[in-house]
Parts: sequence; C-alpha cells; structure tokens
Amino acid sequence: MGIIRKTFTTAFLATAGTVGYLGTTTRLESPLPEDDPLWRSKSFRKYNRHNNASTQDLVYKRIPLDKIKPELLQREGDLALEFCRGVWGGLGYRFQRAYLARKYQRPATAAQLWTADQLSKSTYEPGTQLTDHFEVVEKTPTEIVVRCGDTPRNAGPRDSDGLFVISASVDKARGEVVLGLKSCFFNGNSRVEGIQGPMPGWMEELHRWYSRLWLVTGSWRVTSSFL
Repeated sequence: MGIIRKTFTTAFLATAGTVGYLGTTTRLESPLPEDDPLWRSKSFRKYNRHNNASTQDLVYKRIPLDKIKPELLQREGDLALEFCRGVWGGLGYRFQRAYLARKYQRPATAAQLWTADQLSKSTYEPGTQLTDHFEVVEKTPTEIVVRCGDTPRNAGPRDSDGLFVISASVDKARGEVVLGLKSCFFNGNSRVEGIQGPMPGWMEELHRWYSRLWLVTGSWRVTSSFL
C-alpha cells in the first residue's frame, strides 16, 4: 500500500470546509454486507484467490434526476461511463495523476492513459490501463471495475491488490441517480490469517475521505450544476 500512503496526503484537500462539504453530500457504508455482489464477482474470486480479509467500503451519493444531464439518461451505460470519466479526469484525481506521471510515465507505459484529456474521453473497456497503477477488468452498463495496488504490468498475484467499483444507477422509485465508489483492498499473493484488512486505521480513514473526494468531483461531470 506504499503508493496509497504517499498519494493520499498530497491528493486530499484537507481543509475544514472541504471535509464538511464531502461529509454532508456523501454517505459511507462499511463493512460491505455479506450479500454484496462484489464477493461473487469474477474479479474478486480471481485476484483474492485466498479469500483474505480486506479493507472494504462504499461511498455513495444520491442526486435528483432533474439535476442529471438529460443526454446521459437516454442510452444505457452512458451515465456510468461519464461518471467514470469524471472520477479519473476530474479534479479529485489531478494530484495523484501528476505524482504518478512524474514517477512512472515513460516509453514502457506510453500506451496507458496519462492526460486529463485522455482520461475524460476513454470508453474504459476491459484492459484499459491508467497511469501505471490502475486497469479496467470488468465493465457493465452500470459498473466499471478497476484493479489497483500495483502496476498493471504486474498481472500476477500481488501482496498489495484491490478493486474499485465505479457505479451509476437510476432509482426510479425515488426519482434519483445513485453514484457509488466501492473499494476493496487485500493481499492477493499469499494466505493471511485473521480478519483484519491490510490498511491500518489511520490510512483507512484517509482512504475513505479520498474516496469521497473522487465521488464528489466525479459527480460534477454528470450534473447540470455543482452539488
């Protein structure tokens, strides 16, 4: 989790006003419920082959349908894709992207997505690699699943591994859109005893606030106003 430790503190805009805004406009669920679809997903079974304990959470945000750009509601999949573009191409990821570019952007990673423009236009098909630290491993009309924890050039088992599930769905009954960022971090290389995930408590707390930042700044991409 070294890269996470280094980038959280530089990427997170830790002012009292920002924290208050993030806290009042988002919701947190942790741990994930036992029936969460993530546990049955092919990516979780593949990369956490020892079923080790994980650091896990979901941050989400509900937005009234009339605040969503109407063109994103006309075709299935457009909303989740545009939200994903907002997460990676937006303000929340700007500082981590710059840090990773300085350290890892080189000829060997030239085929990956590095610029805000690339991240804002990608269709995020499985196999897409981002800033030498993320790779899309699943895509549905409502979810884009991204592997993290190490360079995507290391396709095998990793001591530091994890999944982000970027989601967007319509709750017609409540007249709202639900945007979510689900996280799960684990050791995927060897069996680890116990029920404690890999992150210490202080890092887990920073991670949750950083996820809220990604969620909120990503949501700006799909809304007709800042919320």
